[in-house]
Amino acid sequence: MALFTEAQGALAARVTPARLLRFVRDMFRYAAASVFALALDYGVLMTLTKGFGVGYLQAAAAGFLSGLALIYLLSVRYVFEGRRARAPRVEMFGFLVTGVVGLGLTEVLMHLFVGEFGLSLTLAKIATAGFVFMFNFVTRRGLLFKTTA
Repeated sequence: MALFTEAQGALAARVTPARLLRFVRDMFRYAAASVFALALDYGVLMTLTKGFGVGYLQAAAAGFLSGLALIYLLSVRYVFEGRRARAPRVEMFGFLVTGVVGLGLTEVLMHLFVGEFGLSLTLAKIATAGFVFMFNFVTRRGLLFKTTA
């Protein structure tokens, strides 16, 4: 019991109002940046498939990479203030890795929600997008950017 109380005290000392406010601010900024990245991803997908006859798998990859590049640039310039990595290549690689893990998480969750639980595609996508958004935000913020207030 004393260990639990001690852990609570340590956590409370780290979660200050300033840190909580910065976390929420970063999350809203990241959400806005994600909307732009998703729009680019979707736009590239549709333009390549409908406009140029590119196969959907190749177009989806191009869209994914375009959105990834945009979310990286927006995150570095507008979302997060501090940077952990010194080299932009390291940050971009971190974004790529978390993006690929997020893509895998999307596939697993969509399979579970639709295939196992019988949810509609729309509800499954909404739930999955929420999980993956939080995964990407928390991992990218925690691994790639300084979070001290």
